[in-house]
Amino acid sequence: MKLADLLQLEPHGPDTWVGTGPTYPWGGLYGGQIVAQALMAASHSVPAEFAVHSLHAYFIRRGDASAPIRFEVDRIRDGRSFFTRRVVARQSTGAILNMSCSYQLHEEGPALQTEERPEAPAPETLTSDSWSSVFDRRKVPTAERSGRGQAWFRMLHEVGDSPVRHACGLAYMSDDVPVSAAIAIHPDRAAAQEGYFATSLDHAIWFHKPLRAEDWHLYDFAVHALGGNRGLAIGHIFSGDGVHIATVAQELLVRRKRESA
Repeated sequence: MKLADLLQLEPHGPDTWVGTGPTYPWGGLYGGQIVAQALMAASHSVPAEFAVHSLHAYFIRRGDASAPIRFEVDRIRDGRSFFTRRVVARQSTGAILNMSCSYQLHEEGPALQTEERPEAPAPETLTSDSWSSVFDRRKVPTAERSGRGQAWFRMLHEVGDSPVRHACGLAYMSDDVPVSAAIAIHPDRAAAQEGYFATSLDHAIWFHKPLRAEDWHLYDFAVHALGGNRGLAIGHIFSGDGVHIATVAQELLVRRKRESA
């Protein structure tokens, strides 16, 4: 499976697209896949000169890998500088994702980077431990109970020339690290892997710079809050040469498996 295959959505009427997903090791669908496909569906209605600068998504129901996903795009606003879209992803059980995304026409202005990439071993010195055939992942060792998750990521296949496809690649990979960070800081972390259920509740990305998803990027996440069975992780994504590419915020549900999700 390649990202290009997942982004090959089929048209099903005006501003409606249908996609599918593979079966994942844990069952169901992967949140990053649904976000990436929803972003691709929205982008079909936006001129190519407008670049996505942010998205905000809520995961509503568990996805079913055996069923197609219907992406319904709502053209909220077409402006001179900004385009706004809403996407609802549906399966037979109902809506599984609700996402808003915004696109901006390029504007010249001052640039300032305040976040610095943390020190981390080069990806070539680390062992690949990816669960996906879509991307390579190299986890960076972090201090125990640090509430931090770090990993290098890159797409394993060519994504294409369109900038939005590379943004989709980043979105696909960005859903992987926050869960690890939330479980790492959990007081009952010894039982977390076996006795706990963890899933994404919502997901936001702000894109600061263009990227090439086939290049190595460092994903650095830290948990900022944990309570009510919810954990909030905020992360920064850096290119190999230290450019701050994107900021990600994700809230996760972490609860004992005996409770209903």
